[in-house]
Amino acid sequence: MNEKKRTKGRCTCGEIEYALTADPMFVHCCHCTWCQRETGSAFAVNALIESDKVQLIQGYPEKNDVPSNSGIGQTISRCPSCKTALWSNYGAAKDAVRFIRVGTLDNPDACPPDIHIFTSTKQTWVKLDNSVPVMEEYYQRSKYWPEPSIVRYKRAIKAMQGNSSEG
Repeated sequence: MNEKKRTKGRCTCGEIEYALTADPMFVHCCHCTWCQRETGSAFAVNALIESDKVQLIQGYPEKNDVPSNSGIGQTISRCPSCKTALWSNYGAAKDAVRFIRVGTLDNPDACPPDIHIFTSTKQTWVKLDNSVPVMEEYYQRSKYWPEPSIVRYKRAIKAMQGNSSEG
């Protein structure tokens, strides 16, 4: 897992570069129809990591608020030039946790999925080997995440809530 530390990523044109300063907490491969539409692909692979563990090396992404299936919406950070989606922020975690688009990493192989979600709407030609959990819809974090990742997630949420009450 240490090979994920200091993993770098970038947009297609190279205007935006970033580094992950820690391993992701967990990696989703989402097969929902929203992710399919947004990516133009059969699924999206997202590495969940605390926002403060994403170091911007070069450039400044633009933030776009878009709808989501939950109704809460999401913010997608994109390169202002080539429009590559670099990460999203969703729901309750808001700005505390980034869902890094694994395909933007220089070495996407460093972040294979820990779970497949919303497989009830996956493309029929996508074959899963059950080497990681496969969920028809979403899942209960406490059943699948390693305890250290749960602790990190809760710490990130608590820090976000503390910062919002100060301002």
